[in-house]
Amino acid sequence: MNRHAQSAVMFLLGATLLHAGSTDLYLRYVKAGLRPLLLLSGAVLIAAAAATLWYERRGKGEEHEGDEGGHGEDHHPEPRVSWLLILPLLALVLVAPPALGSYSAMRTGTALQQAYGYEDLPAEGPLRLGVADYAGRAVYDHGKSLAGREIKVTGFVAMDSAGHAYLVRMALNCCAADAQPVKIALTGTIPPVLRPDAWLEVTGTYTPERTEDPVNDGPIPYLKVTSSRPVTAPPDPYDETWNK
Repeated sequence: MNRHAQSAVMFLLGATLLHAGSTDLYLRYVKAGLRPLLLLSGAVLIAAAAATLWYERRGKGEEHEGDEGGHGEDHHPEPRVSWLLILPLLALVLVAPPALGSYSAMRTGTALQQAYGYEDLPAEGPLRLGVADYAGRAVYDHGKSLAGREIKVTGFVAMDSAGHAYLVRMALNCCAADAQPVKIALTGTIPPVLRPDAWLEVTGTYTPERTEDPVNDGPIPYLKVTSSRPVTAPPDPYDETWNK
């Protein structure tokens, strides 16, 4: 691939990163905190493409001056197949992959981790908690801040082979490639028909009941459901609160 083609590919890659970083598209690939680095990388690639093209044109100009009055070298065109390198870039923009869901969640053990501490919760009103926050408080804090409170949690539905329902969020360390699930088992007034990967807001209360994840024997707390309603998937489908 010649310098012109190299600069074109770098420019397209940089433009793709800027596009992904300036929209919610990047959330399908990396955690939200990496957005500044993604935008910076895109800008650097575009600058490198411009510099490569400028040096190439300057070199061509000097070569042309040196060849005046003589015969220049034959230049053979680069194979067109090299331009196929841009296809993955187009796919990145045009075909956004779906977020990881129930299939991955039920084949991976829970990634619940014990936090260094838990923030104080509001004294009144229902508690709106993330899946990882509820699960951590229920397991490692033994539900001390949850008992007797109305709790609202949102996640996507997953079902095991026995038909048991779970509310799940996928947690990221860095990017979607290392996503791991945090799970809450549901009991109580569970909707009679549940569709895996459908997003649900569940209202319920803490229960000390637990189960073990069959994949890695990790702890999975229960939530006693009193009501639930379907909701749309959030812009950021991954839950980062567990790793803060």
